[in-house]
Amino acid sequence: MSARFDARETPLEGLIVIQRKTLSDERGFLSRLFCATDLAAFGWQGPIAQLNETATAHKGTVRGLHFQRPPHAEIKLVTCTRGRILDVAVDLRENSPTFLRHFAVELSEDNACSLLIPKGFAHGFQALTDEVRMIYAHSEPYAASAEGGLNPQDPVLSIDWPLPVAGLSPRDAGHPFVSGDYRGVAA
Repeated sequence: MSARFDARETPLEGLIVIQRKTLSDERGFLSRLFCATDLAAFGWQGPIAQLNETATAHKGTVRGLHFQRPPHAEIKLVTCTRGRILDVAVDLRENSPTFLRHFAVELSEDNACSLLIPKGFAHGFQALTDEVRMIYAHSEPYAASAEGGLNPQDPVLSIDWPLPVAGLSPRDAGHPFVSGDYRGVAA
């Protein structure tokens, strides 16, 4: 337990929903987005190597499912600071009992939740509102040579996107479907 965060385990080992505790008064609020010391108790390792912000203009847009292969595998902390999203993580750890299973959670500016995604997972999301903003903390810097992805419409993954899938980039639409011999990634 932390002074600034509560954690909720998911059915996928190591994947944690982080509930931020906000301090509010008549002026507004303070919400700590990241604290390495507190988040270490929930699986964060090391400093932030990269911090990214994304903006997604249109409801229904799907981004992902992205991951980094070892030795550049990363831990991610994903936070939605404007609008609402369905955030999805897929277990790609080859020896995991939940291999190829996914977990989805709504993140929004109102619910003060983040998703802490361990190494060995693919990540993607669908914008549930227009004008979504997100912040990603990464434990490793991006390495183009280690980039990987899965097709977010893969029937093997059975992701129930709540809105019709829209706005897929050519890169995301071109990610492969899982085949019978798919081995995943080492965490």
